[in-house]
Amino acid sequence: MHYRLLSILMPLYNERATVDVTVEQVMRAPLPEGLDRELIIVDDGSSDGSAEVLKPLMEEHGPRIKLIRQDRNRGKGAAINLALQHAAGDICLIQDADLEYDPSEYGKLLRPILDGNADVVYGSRFLSSDYRRVLYFWHAVGNRWLTLLSNMATNLNLTDMETCYKAFRADLLRSIPLRSNRFGIEPELTAKIARRDCVVYEVPISYHGRSYHDGKKIGWRDGFNALFTI
Repeated sequence: MHYRLLSILMPLYNERATVDVTVEQVMRAPLPEGLDRELIIVDDGSSDGSAEVLKPLMEEHGPRIKLIRQDRNRGKGAAINLALQHAAGDICLIQDADLEYDPSEYGKLLRPILDGNADVVYGSRFLSSDYRRVLYFWHAVGNRWLTLLSNMATNLNLTDMETCYKAFRADLLRSIPLRSNRFGIEPELTAKIARRDCVVYEVPISYHGRSYHDGKKIGWRDGFNALFTI
């Protein structure tokens, strides 16, 4: 299959301090030859004016950036589902609006799909990479524990189920009915691609994790939600 367009799906909720820099990085990130991009941003009921700071970038990039607004916060899963409905690409990739993940690594994430080896690629924060920020021990334990439980349920041997960076053949992702509105989207996607016997690859990625002081939002309640989803 010849892939021409990458659809980058970006949930956005109260990230005024980082979203413009993230979007700039997304739009200038190098892509494999012959692949163009579109960015679909879903403003998930932000109350801090996040969408307003994007106006200059939308004027610069024109129709390659689509902004969809929700009147209230419905959660990451709901935002991804809505972005997917507006995506025209052959490959879809999930990108958070903070600065924890590096768009310059898109080529690494996309290569197994472009080479015809994978249906889905996960970017793992726990495989060997050049660098990662050292942060919360118990967050790492929680991520590894949820990944272990997910692997037990799916018979996959992932190292990082909870990663943001997931790339999919778009036709596959569109065919999956998604129910989780919030952070349960990660284990739900993992379970459903496992059920379909998809070919899944992992690649190591760098990780610039944020502290709660920096604006990190995920917490222990989201961990229980993910556990319930599994």
